This record gives sequence, structure tokens and C-alpha cells, in this order.
Amino acid sequence: MNNPPACLNLIYDPSALQQRAIDRLANRCGLETLFREEDCGGDVRTSSVLLLLGDRVFEPNGMAEACIILNKRSKEVKQPGDLCCPGGAIEAGVDPYFAKLLSLPGSTLSRWPCWSRLKHESPGDAEFLSLLLAAGLREGWEEMRLYPFGIRFLGPLPAQCLILYRRVIHPMVAWVSRQKSYTLSWEVERIVYIPVRALLNPFHYAVFRLFVPPRLAWRFNGTTVDFPCFIHTHGGRAELLWGATYRIVTFFLEIVFGFKPPGPERLPLVPAGLDEGYVNGNHRSMGSGSGKH
Repeated sequence: MNNPPACLNLIYDPSALQQRAIDRLANRCGLETLFREEDCGGDVRTSSVLLLLGDRVFEPNGMAEACIILNKRSKEVKQPGDLCCPGGAIEAGVDPYFAKLLSLPGSTLSRWPCWSRLKHESPGDAEFLSLLLAAGLREGWEEMRLYPFGIRFLGPLPAQCLILYRRVIHPMVAWVSRQKSYTLSWEVERIVYIPVRALLNPFHYAVFRLFVPPRLAWRFNGTTVDFPCFIHTHGGRAELLWGATYRIVTFFLEIVFGFKPPGPERLPLVPAGLDEGYVNGNHRSMGSGSGKH
């Protein structure tokens, strides 16, 4: 899908891109349905993640351009090597108190243009949103020392189901403006910056063919499963974006830029296998197609 020049120019104009994201997220989703959980089947745990955007120079003597900021999961956690948004489950003993701070005048949430309207029209959703953002910011601090007062909240995306771990994920979109480096926890191997320009290139997409051992087939509904994916190469490394994070990122691209990845019919295949270590976090356990080059 071709993008008009005005859309592409947004990647070099942080202010215009942030305003477009705010407008499109509110108009596309509708405040009355932004925070409703998907039906993930039975009891699931509620989580919040941050889809972080910022700007970065990728080429020598190049201009700063918009990018997506992701974590690469370490060998010590489940799904090692995957690219993900920082975040995690709501902590009942901590996050409600942080959420109250986010509701105060001058906070990143109170500066969101839709906040006053949401509090007036749907106080319950407003309270839930503040709790989700609080959880995402706390997890961002724990995982990568994300400075919680150095972001601009742009809006939420609709929830995503993570069937493998019985979890519903609520993505919160934010722009990082005051932080150029991060201190990583044991959960994170490194930070990966993906230019939005690359994400808008249909030739960077593929089909991730996952070969699953028979004993794990019940988790993946089969022993051979195909997933759409995005291949990011930079500095001699290749990373694979797939799964729930892929869905979150591409949904954002569709809403803000009107871009949809190409269909799978003619895309190249990227094969990989996994074992129980991937699911349980015992060790790195996926093949070369997993983005762990």
C-alpha cells in the first residue's frame, strides 16, 4: 500500500507525527471502546505495554527520523530473543498509587488532549487507563530505566490477546523525548531501534514458519504454524518482529499512516524451530529464523 508523501514526511517531523498519532488514535478507536478487553477465552491476566516512539539518526550525516523502540528479551526469561514492548502485569500493591499521581495536573496523562473528556464521559475507563499507564511506566523503569516524566502519552491501542500465556495486553503509545540511553535489567538483552521508514517498506516483510515439537503442538494449534513478520537488519544484525508485538506495531502503522503489510501469498519464508525452553524461559531455544543473529 503506497503512502502519500505527506505521511512519509511525518517521520522527519516529530511534532506533526505526535499530533497525528493523538488525533488518529482517538478518532480511529473511539473513546467509548478504547479500553474494552478482547474475549481471550476464560480467565486471563491483564497486562500493559508501552509502544515507544522516538527519533534517532540511523545514517552518517543523516537526519533524525522517527523510530519504534523495542526491547530484545534476554536468555533468562520466557520467549528469549523476541522483540517486545516494555511492560507487564498490573501490580495491585503499587500501580494504583502511581495511577493517582498520573491523574494530577501537569502529569503526562493529564496533558493528553482526550483526558478531560474521558474523565467526564467515562470515569471508569479513565481510572482503568491511568492504572494501565502506571503499570507500563513502572515496568519501563524496571526493565530499561525509562524516565517516566520524559514521555508524551499519545493514546491507547485496542487490546491484544496473548493466547500462549493467557494474557490480554493493553498497548499504550508514547513518545520518548528526553532520554537517549537506557540501563537494562537482567530481562533485557539490548534495545532495538526500528526506523518507521523501514516499517513502511513492504519488502521488509516475510512469513515466519515455526516448526513445533509434537509435545508442544497443543499450545500452537499444530506442529507447523505460519506468522506474518517483519525483518529488521542493522549493524550486521538481523531481528525478527512477530507475534503480539508485530500486531501492535502494524496496527499502529495502519491507524497513523494507513499502511498495511503485504499479504502472505508471495512473501519469503523464514523457518525456525523451538522447544520447551522458549515457552518456559529455560534457555535460548529457537533456530536461526528467530531473530537472534
